[in-house]
Amino acid sequence: MLERRSLLVGSLTLALTPLSPAFAAADLGQRAPDFTATDSNGKTWSLAALKGKIVVLETTNHDCPFVGKHYRSGNMQSQQREAAAKGVVWLTVAASAPGEQGYVTAEQANEIVREQHADAAAVLLDPKSRIAHAYGASVTPHMYVIDGTGVLVYKGGIDSIPSADTADIARAKQYVRAALDEVLAGKPVTDASTRPYGCSLKYARN
Repeated sequence: MLERRSLLVGSLTLALTPLSPAFAAADLGQRAPDFTATDSNGKTWSLAALKGKIVVLETTNHDCPFVGKHYRSGNMQSQQREAAAKGVVWLTVAASAPGEQGYVTAEQANEIVREQHADAAAVLLDPKSRIAHAYGASVTPHMYVIDGTGVLVYKGGIDSIPSADTADIARAKQYVRAALDEVLAGKPVTDASTRPYGCSLKYARN
């Protein structure tokens, strides 16, 4: 069994997942796992239908302080808008199971989007954690970038400083932003696999 470590950051316990190919179901440089899911507005999305588009997947849990760090500061929203302006499809995945922290109904998801002024293309409802399992997501936020050919080119943290302090954002390397810039420029992603950090993802038990 793969060992999962945690780190105490102030009063918060931070989940740290080892970078091990045994853990991740989605392999870099390989075709990203396809999925079909309904968003908070009732629209059906699939990765296959997005062929030719660069796609970002962001796992979320609105009660997680590490997710909150990036939304309180506006960092997540600004990256979502930058990505959309460049033709990138950013999908937020609500993968917490019913009864677990972070679980949302469609109505709750839309209310959170309004409160946060979030700007992803959609919030995908994943209450059985199927997308999260397929990609080996371990925390929120866990980030993935898929290129226009459907190949997974980035997985890991949104940035380089594992904390819930908004003051750290300005001095952190923004891994997802950098990965998108490189993919859009036709270059390989320099930091293609980084250590994800955040709250442990609240998986469905079956």
